[in-house]
Amino acid sequence: MDPLTRLLIRLAQWFRNPPSPARIKLILAVVALCLVLVAIEKFVGWPDWATAQRVPIHR
Repeated sequence: MDPLTRLLIRLAQWFRNPPSPARIKLILAVVALCLVLVAIEKFVGWPDWATAQRVPIHR
């Protein structure tokens, strides 16, 4: 199924049966956390310790 169609079906279900206020707060908190992480990565940069490096294979 097309991702856009799946999203529209999910939004229609949410419109018919809205989630509880606690679930809405949880979703907004997760989205806010993701935006904060993206902003930190954008303005501060990616740390060197978190970058994967290739390990040479000795045979």
